Amino acid sequence: MIEEGRALFLQIAESVEDSIIDGSLAEEAQAPSTNELAAFYRINPATAAKGVAMLADKGVLYKRRGIGMFVSPGARDLLLGERRTAFADRFVDPLLVEARKLGLDADDLALLIRDRATAQLATTTEGNAR
Repeated sequence: MIEEGRALFLQIAESVEDSIIDGSLAEEAQAPSTNELAAFYRINPATAAKGVAMLADKGVLYKRRGIGMFVSPGARDLLLGERRTAFADRFVDPLLVEARKLGLDADDLALLIRDRATAQLATTTEGNAR
């Protein structure tokens, strides 16, 4: 899971975010402790604490004194909104720039995406049928 070249605390925070987004860590559920994260990823607890603190600063986690960190109500929606914006910035905007260069309009793009999605779905279905 650990990627070279990216700050470990960011990777820890992203891992917790992924768990919230996929539902394996529900809102109001207790988040893994700093020590649990440090042991699991074999990193310094201070590094794990930095990732957890980042999520708390963002409002994704909140602290219950003497108990630990918990997932904030609305955290999943907050994270989904951030990820959608990042997805648009990273993929959709460049796609639109290239489409404009090729003379494709929104309808052309929608058709192209539908065709590709249908083809991928058919490929996936065929692979699962074997």
